[in-house]
Amino acid sequence: MRLDKAIQLMPKGADGLLITKECNLKYLTGFACDSGLLLVSRAGSVFFTDSRYTEAAQKAIDCCCVENSAFLTERLKAYCKKFGVKRLACESSHMTVASAERYRAMLSGISLVFGGAADDLINGMRAVKSADEIKMIKKAQDMAERGFAHILGVIVPGMTEKEVKTELDYFILKSGAQRMSFETIAVSGANSSMPHGKASDRVLRKGDLLTLDFGAVCGDYHSDMTRTVAVAGCGGEEREVYEVVLAAQKAALAALRPGVLCRDVDAAARSVIDSAGYKGRFGHGTGHGVGLELHEKPILNPRSEETLAKGNVVTVEPGIYIPGKFGVRIEDMALLTDDGFENLTYSPKELWSVGN
Repeated sequence: MRLDKAIQLMPKGADGLLITKECNLKYLTGFACDSGLLLVSRAGSVFFTDSRYTEAAQKAIDCCCVENSAFLTERLKAYCKKFGVKRLACESSHMTVASAERYRAMLSGISLVFGGAADDLINGMRAVKSADEIKMIKKAQDMAERGFAHILGVIVPGMTEKEVKTELDYFILKSGAQRMSFETIAVSGANSSMPHGKASDRVLRKGDLLTLDFGAVCGDYHSDMTRTVAVAGCGGEEREVYEVVLAAQKAALAALRPGVLCRDVDAAARSVIDSAGYKGRFGHGTGHGVGLELHEKPILNPRSEETLAKGNVVTVEPGIYIPGKFGVRIEDMALLTDDGFENLTYSPKELWSVGN
């Protein structure tokens, strides 16, 4: 059970964990809401939430008791005393200064410990996906893939970026997705040189490159993919850049296996792009973990000290961006296996020409 593992991995010197981040509540208890708090200790654990969610939490959570948070000040301190908690490790990356001060006032006499140990513990656990988590991610990815297949038959010159985005989102949501993973990126022509540009009223023109970055959520788990397509054909420079990005992506995928440093995967992609004469045109990292959050551990960039492990699900998404002209990005999601990876993204990667 995840809660038991979190207790086993409790940071040295801490008697308990104070968890408030919604996706971490979901991960540890199976239930999440925007008004939850989880106290974890070796002597016992308790989930607090308000009356809007108490009944649902009691039905969903079987790993610890559930309390109404109406009397949180008294009950939280009482449970800390009951469980012998004197030092609480807190989520440093999530908790606001105001919240930290509120808990300090509420838990006078108990030390709140920040510094990242609680975050590292849970992030490390979440980075290695279980079979059930992988099943949900694959289901979310399949919804995104079917959306991409659909939109390929819809795109024509004269549509706007917003129209493409709206149609893609609608198809995926209608297919049963819980929600989109993030605001879908649909950028064309010169707009495609902005990696996270927003869909606009720009009209697609013959010869444009169109970058689509999107994903679906299923059972609270995300998917993420990117494809760049040509609108009724494209020029030679665009095709050349596309082939460089595709080669870089394939090189990074080939480097994926347990035990490899994340920065070495990034280097595999970056070296292809740099050697082709596009050094400085690939500003972001090569990839990131995907799960209950769109961006989670591990991170594939030049500064990462992390090592890949079996069960990681990561994106591989190099790109080249030429301001004022165009950009290209290709992104797959990959599951690390015993000695390599399984590509969870099955849409073709050759340069498609749509709307001919």
